[in-house]
Amino acid sequence: MCGIFGYINYLVEKDRKFILDTLVNGLSRLEYRGYDSAGLAIDGDKKREVFAFKELGKVAKLKELIAEQQPDLTKVFDNHAGIAHTRWATHGQPGRLNCHPHRSDPNWEFAIVHNGIITNYKELKTLLEGKGFRFETETDTEAIAKLCKYIYDSHPTIDMTLLAKAVIKELQGAFGLLIKSVHFPGEVIAARKGSPLVVGVKTQKRMKVDFVDVEFGQEGEVLPAEQASQNVALKKSNNLLAPPDKSLLHRSQSRAFLSDDGAPQPTEFFLSSDPSAIVEHTKKVLYLEDDDIAHIHEGQLNIHRMSKMEGTSNVRTIQTIEIELQEIMKGRFDHFMQKEIFEQPESIVNAMRGRLNVDEKTVTLGGLKQYISTIRRCRRIIFIACGTSYHSCMAVRGAFEELTDIPIAVELASDFLDRQAPVFRDDTCVFVSQSGETADSLMALRYCLERGALTVGIVNVVGSSISLMTHCGVHINAGPEIGVASTKAYTSQFVCMIMFALSLSEDRASKHQRRIEIIDGLGKVSDQFREILKLDQEIKQLCLKFKDQKSLLLLGRGAQHATALEGALKIKEISYLHCEAVMSGELKHGVLALVDENLPIVMILTRDDIFTKSLNAYQQVIARKGRPIVICNTGDQEFPGEKTDKIEVPQNVDVLQGLLNVIPLQLMAYWLAVAEGVNVDFPRNLAKSVTVE
Repeated sequence: MCGIFGYINYLVEKDRKFILDTLVNGLSRLEYRGYDSAGLAIDGDKKREVFAFKELGKVAKLKELIAEQQPDLTKVFDNHAGIAHTRWATHGQPGRLNCHPHRSDPNWEFAIVHNGIITNYKELKTLLEGKGFRFETETDTEAIAKLCKYIYDSHPTIDMTLLAKAVIKELQGAFGLLIKSVHFPGEVIAARKGSPLVVGVKTQKRMKVDFVDVEFGQEGEVLPAEQASQNVALKKSNNLLAPPDKSLLHRSQSRAFLSDDGAPQPTEFFLSSDPSAIVEHTKKVLYLEDDDIAHIHEGQLNIHRMSKMEGTSNVRTIQTIEIELQEIMKGRFDHFMQKEIFEQPESIVNAMRGRLNVDEKTVTLGGLKQYISTIRRCRRIIFIACGTSYHSCMAVRGAFEELTDIPIAVELASDFLDRQAPVFRDDTCVFVSQSGETADSLMALRYCLERGALTVGIVNVVGSSISLMTHCGVHINAGPEIGVASTKAYTSQFVCMIMFALSLSEDRASKHQRRIEIIDGLGKVSDQFREILKLDQEIKQLCLKFKDQKSLLLLGRGAQHATALEGALKIKEISYLHCEAVMSGELKHGVLALVDENLPIVMILTRDDIFTKSLNAYQQVIARKGRPIVICNTGDQEFPGEKTDKIEVPQNVDVLQGLLNVIPLQLMAYWLAVAEGVNVDFPRNLAKSVTVE
């Protein structure tokens, strides 16, 4: 992993400078995902020549490397395919050699960029080494490139689609990949299995139709080892890929790309793992689905699948995305994270727009409407998520239990899978993910689908895997979140799940007054966010108290324990300061031994039904000479200034108070990172979308 970008032009003259600039700029749009190196491959000056540029570090360093090597930037191509990648190391250390693209041989006959993990790469490597191939990297991706060459050398008349099918049939694991080859100039294969890929389309004339037909394979079309999934290929390597029968390949022209005279028209294609890298070029996009193999050639886009399964659509729709480029730029802010913290008054309004009517006290979630009565009858609701999304589920658990009287479980996706937790047909499983591509959550989703549970997706990315695979769901409408540390997605997830709980309890007369109270509270949140954001500079000054500290303690109770967990995660991931979130009720059970006058402590002590219990923890800290920073309600006189530094936030209904309390912690994490000189948007060792286990 982490980011893929490709650019193909057909009958559109572009010089090498434009092609390189397009690829490099595409990678820069993917920088927010987190990465350690970057690279790209384009056509060289001679026939069947490839220029590859790979560099450790940021995209800017890759750009410098290209300038140093001084390729002829004036050379013009009317048919060209370029591929590019930002890498976050999973197999092999960060370094130029392990950076993508990877090659099949020193002549770059096949070049590959790949997101995901090939789980059987060691077996493939053993097989290919037995055939005389020498591996030069530690990556799983190199096995794909060499497998391409092995198959092509065995069958030099094979076309690119059959070649791709033969290769992909041998791969186990999850991947999104692009294949470029000197044997198929101007062509690219894009394949998806568990890792997102989007195709952007730009034509000079209007397309005839707004969809692309899917072409399904037939038995016998590709004949690799029949039990490749069991690695029988290793035992029967002489039989690997018997010659394919080209007569069985049924290819039709993509109707969408034909001009009025029936001929292919000048076309540009943009391939990416994220639509945010495409939007400045075109708003016409097509989302590939799992097991799709897209072949771009001669201005055409053909989509193939090995076979047709139940529920598989015959077409892929070309959609218009509404995102604007300026939405993913920093504007007046120093960092994307800072911008996204300050966008939250608007982002939560977007989450509620058209859904929450404060005057009429109604909630309408169109994506759940068909299934809401089924969910009301379910035996239990299981929330499954990772990281920040897990914390948002924890934050709303109490509201769901109170409003629905349905048993609620909140699971970390990885632990849920490790335990092989029991799931039944009358369960509802809710998958929460900003990207909709989180690997552990996707595997848990497949696990639950196999067991017949009703599945709900709560995501921020339209067309993501979770949104496509679940029965129903809610789009949180937070807009692009570029900073690796999630901020506005957390609060939007929180709001959308509260609205979900309100929808489920709509038919319960006993909950009527409580629902009104919560709906009124939601109507106030945006303005209250603005009040809290005015504390920005005050919080910046408070953070100076933590300068040179090695550890920080965050205390919260009830729903505010989830707030503490989220705040601690933010502080850890972007400031690199060790921060532990502790349930206040557990303070006496060991943690109190840490407390003295030197330990920095932040306590969440806003008013709710368990405030007096939380206050007990505060008194214990004070008694041990602790001097905590307290997040409390505006005007609360419980905390004298000589003993405590206070961050005062407005009061809202108890189940929504966590929305307000998390904002100061986000700001605290941000200013701690800035004080340490850390790259706030790209923390070390982390990726925005975790698409591998």
